[in-house]
Amino acid sequence: MSVATSVSTAAAAQTICAQLPVLGRDVTVPLVTGGEVTYAALDYAASAPALQRVWDDVAAYAPYYGSVHRGAGYLSQLSTDLFENARRTVAEFLDCRADDQLVFTRSTTDSLNLLARALPADCQVFVFETEHHASLLPWKDARVTYLNAPRTPRQAVETLEKALADRDPYGPALVCVTGASNVTGELWPVRELAAAAHAHGARIVLDAAQLAPHHPVSVQDLDVDWVAFSGHKLYAPFGSGVLVGRADWLQAADPYLAGGGASRKVTRREDGGVDVEWHESAARHEAGSPNVIGAYSIASACKALTEAGFDTLVAREQHLIETVKAGLAEVPEVRILSLFGDDAPRVGVISFVVEGWNSSHFAAALSAEYGIGVRDGLFCAHPLVRTLLGSDPQTQGECGAPEAAPGEKSLNAIRVSFGAGTPDEHVERFVTAVKELVRDGAKWTYRTEDGRCVPAV
Repeated sequence: MSVATSVSTAAAAQTICAQLPVLGRDVTVPLVTGGEVTYAALDYAASAPALQRVWDDVAAYAPYYGSVHRGAGYLSQLSTDLFENARRTVAEFLDCRADDQLVFTRSTTDSLNLLARALPADCQVFVFETEHHASLLPWKDARVTYLNAPRTPRQAVETLEKALADRDPYGPALVCVTGASNVTGELWPVRELAAAAHAHGARIVLDAAQLAPHHPVSVQDLDVDWVAFSGHKLYAPFGSGVLVGRADWLQAADPYLAGGGASRKVTRREDGGVDVEWHESAARHEAGSPNVIGAYSIASACKALTEAGFDTLVAREQHLIETVKAGLAEVPEVRILSLFGDDAPRVGVISFVVEGWNSSHFAAALSAEYGIGVRDGLFCAHPLVRTLLGSDPQTQGECGAPEAAPGEKSLNAIRVSFGAGTPDEHVERFVTAVKELVRDGAKWTYRTEDGRCVPAV
């Protein structure tokens, strides 16, 4: 199912499911104004809370934890089976091709750096300036073309088509694109971009870090060559990620890390050196003792989301998105950030600015006075946020992020993000808090400490 299809399907869904149980849903936090309140975790785009199902599965396995691929003992064999079954479960979740290779990594950033190390010689990389730094920065050893931020999905495709057609020399090329922006939440035309890349002899890697937790991702339907995502955004925060896709570039590259597990055979030469025969399977890029619990937690999350049903999950999330958008629209001082327009399909990620407020001050007040956790700043997507805010005058305010560099505006925004574990009450409380802060101002005094706005004591 494509991203566009999943959106239309969700809109037609008749049943909106309840939120999925997550850890921390009953945690209370102190308020500077006195008392305590249940914490509203609205920073899913950074790290989503662990699903209760994931935690339970990991806890049940923990007594049986053992080393993988090396031990003859029962626990080692059980852990090896669990690790390899997790690989198959994730591949099924992503609807991979039969010959795709799935490598467990530490994160999306790790996955894309691994792929960057595997690029063939003289490969050209094309990446939009709108990408997260994990997608923007790993390609330092390749010839990189940075594409300007498009203002419509169609313009994104046209911009890529022109850049690929004009490339010289015509050789191996890779396009890196996000599935859903970590700043605006907007869905990108992945299938169309993949078609454009392939029409010009290029390959494409999808950064699905923000897409996979919210929408079904099918490698075959989107026709992408690789997919990268992180467990900690998929309700499985145990330090694991995934890179999956075509095996040839990965098999031809030197191992991402050299060490045990990646090597099939090591022998001494007569001259005193060492000869190494590397694995051609995913183990080639999984040197060292793998994060079995991380891999298992991702597989558990994949099963939980599949069983809950993405149609109903997406429908419920759309309800939350509309609640936030409608509430913020009632505050004239608030402007939601967007590349493709206010009506563009998005996941549960919304960034905005508030006239007269520094974003760090606003986020600090939400936390200290309302027990609401959001994020402020540039969201590891500095070029995109600067593009979205660069033409607008900014008021620094009395408390906020460090001073801008000489000649540069101070640019930062507020991001609220949510997902399958978010109660309606949390987004409703968020909207109420925004309205109260804009209308009445902060109840407490704040100061800047190490670049962060914090309550003064």
